[in-house]
Amino acid sequence: MSGGRSVGYGGPMRPRLLTPLLLLLFLLAFAPAAGATEAGAARQLDRLRTDTPALTAFLRAMPKGTDLHTHLSGAVYAEAMVRWGARDGVCVDTFTLTSSYPPCGVGQVPLTQALSDNQLYNRIIGAWSMRGFTPGVESGHDHFFATFDRFGAAFGARKGDGLAEVAQRAALQNEQYVEPLITPQFGKVSTLAKAVGWDRDFAALRTKLLDAGLRGILPAARSDLDATLAQERDALHCGTSLAKKGCGLRVGFDVQVLRGMAPEVVFAQLLFGFELQGDDPRWVGLNMVQPEDGPIALRDYRLQMRMIGFLRTLYPQAHVTLHAGELAPGVVPPADLRFHINDAVEVAGADRIGHGVDLRWEHDPQRILRSMKRRHTCVEINLTSNRQILGVSGRAHPLDTYVRAGVPVTLSTDDEGVERTDLTAQYVQAVQDHGLGYRRLKTIARTGLQCSFLPAAQKAAALREQRRRFASFERRWR
Repeated sequence: MSGGRSVGYGGPMRPRLLTPLLLLLFLLAFAPAAGATEAGAARQLDRLRTDTPALTAFLRAMPKGTDLHTHLSGAVYAEAMVRWGARDGVCVDTFTLTSSYPPCGVGQVPLTQALSDNQLYNRIIGAWSMRGFTPGVESGHDHFFATFDRFGAAFGARKGDGLAEVAQRAALQNEQYVEPLITPQFGKVSTLAKAVGWDRDFAALRTKLLDAGLRGILPAARSDLDATLAQERDALHCGTSLAKKGCGLRVGFDVQVLRGMAPEVVFAQLLFGFELQGDDPRWVGLNMVQPEDGPIALRDYRLQMRMIGFLRTLYPQAHVTLHAGELAPGVVPPADLRFHINDAVEVAGADRIGHGVDLRWEHDPQRILRSMKRRHTCVEINLTSNRQILGVSGRAHPLDTYVRAGVPVTLSTDDEGVERTDLTAQYVQAVQDHGLGYRRLKTIARTGLQCSFLPAAQKAAALREQRRRFASFERRWR
């Protein structure tokens, strides 16, 4: 009989109706099942979970979205700073190992000497980073924060070179975007603030600072950033046949506000940061830095959160991420563990917080978690940093608590150069110390881009690009 033939070729209308159906069946037959490639990548990660070198290679290649918490000076490895400082004629004190601008004084030698004196070189690397550090008389906390004053002069003229190093490292780890923290025009802003003086009336103080010429400092910040980016492009050979992969990395900058200063200086820096975001779109947010346990930072924490809350009402389009809860028992008295995350979220209205380590000692942590989930307040988790500075790691770390509560979480490095780490190492620790699987890491990578301060159109484009990268990565494991 011709029944089979009539199905395929019977009447003039049938080919039009059945051809799309046959095509669909063909595609379904030969295409992998939905989620199959993701499942393959998940199985591969589980197979590698205890094989650190192989797991590291897997996670280095995996798309990781972004590093949202990275201090530019702290992200640069000390070896690069020694080379740059030597070329720039910088000096180093042979006892304190602190760099300084020439001419060299008593007890100082040119940094070039370290390039031929292996003992001096290794002492400098140890003093400018956490390499080989063993807690003793000096704690990890104190050694970490002391490094910035020691290498300051060696890095001073090399922000663009440092940015190039950070961008290249990020690109080679399959990152798409970074938000380095930089302090713009601190000298001019603080001088103006001291001349104006303190006023507890925030509105009046803002008016005084603007009338005194705060906005007049904005062009200098723009010029400095132009120079930094030009130096970066030169170091990466962007626009030439020798262009490095870092040229394609998206970068947005967060203003660093030094929280350990007098109230008028802190307020002026904050105001400058809000103004700068409106003046130059390359500045995408602001943050407060310096040790959260410093005497002024502790004394004025609540005052500073109120400053930010006030300014946010005047600059509603601006973005804020805050170091909050970078504390642990023993670092500060118990009373100072009770409110830092809460006030950053509820009073300052932060879009993101960094660290959030003291969560379990805050007053009513479950309420805070519910609020952060509702507000979509993201947490920048810095595992290596928290272990080295606070001694908090593994099950003692609140990463798992934030994840279970549904709070948006992203992994970041904090100061990868000082800490001798990178973003891949944070993902490795999340797997080995916290038991996270591939799908959770994929969510974390996506969350990072969603929580970034990229403009909406660029964020959407970055998320689309990330989906393509994951699809390409996962095809290896189906």
